[in-house]
Amino acid sequence: MRVKICGLTTAATVDATVAAGAAYIGFNFFEKSPRYAAPDLARELALRVPEGVCKVALGVNLTDAQWDAILGQVPIDMVQLHGSETPERVAQVKDRFGLPVMKAVGVADESDLPALNEYARVADQILVDAKPPKDAVLPGGNGLAFDWRLIAGRRWAVPWMLAGGLTPENAAEAAQMTGAQQLDVSSGVESSAGSKDAAKIAAFCAAVRG
Repeated sequence: MRVKICGLTTAATVDATVAAGAAYIGFNFFEKSPRYAAPDLARELALRVPEGVCKVALGVNLTDAQWDAILGQVPIDMVQLHGSETPERVAQVKDRFGLPVMKAVGVADESDLPALNEYARVADQILVDAKPPKDAVLPGGNGLAFDWRLIAGRRWAVPWMLAGGLTPENAAEAAQMTGAQQLDVSSGVESSAGSKDAAKIAAFCAAVRG
């Protein structure tokens, strides 16, 4: 079982995430998010991450120029597209930057499931996330879960990760119900919006291993 801790903004929580055994560390480049990390900060934090831990850059509908600015400064291993990017845009980003791309796909009900297959044809991984409310400012990190029974036993052509409303208390149940081998958490390991909690990070990773 592999864990991604997303939206890290301090050296202490990066170190805590590595110590807890997470496989992925996510840096959020969506400026409206309380988890936003400017490229200079993200670079400083990324340089603390040891080899073998995947450094992921989360962007929302960024232009090529914006991605150029981020990836030219921050050492990144994977790009996460968390906006309304089309499958064609996913392919463009892969070709332009030569990095694996994870595409987040929001799920609220069964009508959202076909999009998972569509994106799985072009992305290297898919992130199965809860669809945000229509009036939400943030495309993710809202602490909301969807009905996990919708994807129970489903598989796609590429590796996938479950996100949305996960906490140390429900992580094991979520993995068992869906069959997920990878879990992504952000707000579920925070003491307040944007402030990661080292103890909750450790508890989440321990719950998943358990």
